[in-house]
Amino acid sequence: MHVHGYLWAGEKAAFDKESVRRPPPSVPPAPTSPDEVQQRYREAVTAWKTTDIPPIETALWLLKPPRLIQGTWDEPKEAAEWLAERLTEHTPRPAALAASAAERLAQGGDVSLGFYLRGTSFLSVALVTCSPNRAEPELGCPLRVS
Repeated sequence: MHVHGYLWAGEKAAFDKESVRRPPPSVPPAPTSPDEVQQRYREAVTAWKTTDIPPIETALWLLKPPRLIQGTWDEPKEAAEWLAERLTEHTPRPAALAASAAERLAQGGDVSLGFYLRGTSFLSVALVTCSPNRAEPELGCPLRVS
């Protein structure tokens, strides 16, 4: 097992737009589906692989392009140290969060944290276990070379 780190900062309104945070359904809507449904599907197909906005489920980061990975670690403690460094840049007390993150990663869980910054800016930081992911074991590693 190893851990990938992801970081996103942006407007909370973008983070709240669920259509770009969910992978598109495997089956497109029927041609007779309402225009709104068709549009949401087209947006999901277009945005899913290109946007760096965090997915609705932490494990789904593994479906995103490898270029979004901020770091990869073999040890949970190293991943938690990266998390602490990122949090130090934005929050006053990262130590307790980093310690609990290392514990959760060591047990095979993912970590996802979100914080308001200034005004309507939002920070999302995630550590995702990989190969396998406990929540979504069928998801492959985004760094796997075919």
